[in-house]
Amino acid sequence: MAMLIIYNYWFLYIPYLIWLYFDWQTPEKGGRRSDWVKSWTVWRYFKDYFPIHLIKTQELDPGHNYIFGFHPHGILVPGAFGNFCTNYSDFKKLFPGFTAYLHVTSCWFRCPFFREYLMSLGPVSVSKKSISHVLSEARGGNISVIVVGGAKESLEAHPGKYNLFISQRKGFVKIALTHGASLVPVISFGENDLFKQINNPEGSWLRTVQYRVKKLTGLALPLLYARGLFQYSFGLMPYRKPIHAIVGRPIPVQRTLHPTPEQTEQLHQTYMEELRKLFDEHKGKYGIPEHQTLVFK
Repeated sequence: MAMLIIYNYWFLYIPYLIWLYFDWQTPEKGGRRSDWVKSWTVWRYFKDYFPIHLIKTQELDPGHNYIFGFHPHGILVPGAFGNFCTNYSDFKKLFPGFTAYLHVTSCWFRCPFFREYLMSLGPVSVSKKSISHVLSEARGGNISVIVVGGAKESLEAHPGKYNLFISQRKGFVKIALTHGASLVPVISFGENDLFKQINNPEGSWLRTVQYRVKKLTGLALPLLYARGLFQYSFGLMPYRKPIHAIVGRPIPVQRTLHPTPEQTEQLHQTYMEELRKLFDEHKGKYGIPEHQTLVFK
């Protein structure tokens, strides 16, 4: 966009800016996905590179809407993207009659041109308005996939650790109550093993800078590294580590148009308990030591 303006290609950027003005709210109204883009062969290679797996533990009713709470964020959330934004995952086979909407930070939809590409793959805004739009489908069959820890949690994405920013994240619970959408915890084993990052403990100068950048831009900037294209010692390509996203048991939610703080807190505690149970039930299958536990922050 900058190059078009600098070189005065007004006949390209003026029509696009007009289009952008009228299309600005689309990411909050279900987006604009393209089955063609979601079926590009590159996404099959993407899924098989790690590889990425989706495992269902309970049947879901396509007559209802659901919120999938996805944990952990990891660095780039490839488990959520590969399973819910491409046509090469087992999502349609495991959950027939459902449409998944991956909610991502709204700042991505402020990027000209890139927003069109991103929406074509299915992601929509993580704003309250956007989630409410998805969950307002009267016939059911919609799934809002929310990476609860957000970009901040990527700064905790160190191999072998499962630190989740969830203790103060209650907005998704309140939205579930107002819409009567069942909550489903999803734990993605291997998500934190794809990259290493420079040590950045809480209170360090690096973490302080990263938090300031996050506050200014909405994006966290972990200083990451992994493997190279033709060697394994250093580079920016993720390691080939399997990702297993386990979809847990749905938590029934009674619709409450004006939930009290006590109701929100109670459901939030129930959700965290179910998430911990899901992790403990399946961790042994995916190489997680028995003593390893989730750490809620």
